[in-house]
Amino acid sequence: MKVLVTGSEGFVAKNLIVRLGELECFEVVKFSRQTPEKHLSTLVVDIDAVVHLAGVNRPQTPNEFATGNAGLTESLCQALVSCRRKVPVILPSSIQATRDNPYGNSKRDAENAMWRYAEQTGASVYLYRLPNVFGKWCKPNYNSAVATFCHNIARDLPIQINDPAAPVTLVYVDDVIEHFVQLMDGADAALDADGFASVAPQYITSVGELARQIQVFKGSRDTLMTERVGTGLVRALYSTYVSYLPPELFTYTVPQYGDPRGVFAEMLKTPDCGQFSYFTAHPGITRGGHYHHSKTEKFLVIKGQARFKFRHMQTGELHELVTSGTKAEVVETVPGWTHDITNIGNDEMIVMLWANEVFDRTRPDTFACPL
Repeated sequence: MKVLVTGSEGFVAKNLIVRLGELECFEVVKFSRQTPEKHLSTLVVDIDAVVHLAGVNRPQTPNEFATGNAGLTESLCQALVSCRRKVPVILPSSIQATRDNPYGNSKRDAENAMWRYAEQTGASVYLYRLPNVFGKWCKPNYNSAVATFCHNIARDLPIQINDPAAPVTLVYVDDVIEHFVQLMDGADAALDADGFASVAPQYITSVGELARQIQVFKGSRDTLMTERVGTGLVRALYSTYVSYLPPELFTYTVPQYGDPRGVFAEMLKTPDCGQFSYFTAHPGITRGGHYHHSKTEKFLVIKGQARFKFRHMQTGELHELVTSGTKAEVVETVPGWTHDITNIGNDEMIVMLWANEVFDRTRPDTFACPL
């Protein structure tokens, strides 16, 4: 499928073009601010679909709203009519199209031009009044609070919030792009009573909560406590925040504690799924020699050779095993068994460690009991 993407240098278009480039069944034709409008009639001759993302939202004069939104859409529709084919069009408009101001009027006029094109040709058109779209590659300090907060907070720059309680509805750019791709691939779009399509999921939050959450992301490098970044809005916001980190902030250090036995370093803590650490041990060194009532741990030797010893606190039953970095084998400690680990190799031993709870010095659930 040959797809014309207008506004090809914009935020949503950049994400769309990269995604389409990953799929062998799509070829992209670009139309940007640098492309003369008169070239539209040539560009649409053999295309199979249009994603019309070009538009104006920060003009030098209000008249540019009319020419950059409604006018350009009219020109696109005329070019499509002249090619005498039913070329489907995806047009993301704006929730502000309902407002009576120069921008809202221009977006609504663009929508009406697209409705007329559909009626005249019988082509399928999919119009969206999208809320605030956020994600990587959006221009900060322009017209996106999320982009501005992510960019500025990552760099210790100030942000301005006039009303923390102000509600905001968001949609993640990856969800928008995936929806558009599925649509061009033949999926159906659910339409509302006015004929508009929508992208799900949409997230409702407040400006103040957005800023708070992004500031927590920044602070997690100090606390090592990660947010629940696996699903939903927090996942999308975290991915967006990280995308705004400058290269010099791609790395950060974590606390590392050393003694004659080796080093111990905490990597990551979670609110309710424990923490991740690693430690080293020199040849002949034994670590551990304690038991837990409830805490459990998983050890993975990634370098060296280790001997684990266990003794049941009630029965005195003994158990011993040997594992090494040559075999991806997890050793799990069991409540009620005292245990230790000894480096029985000739080189430094490195061990990854997960504990099911974050270490609490006031209630450590760790009791010394050498084997």
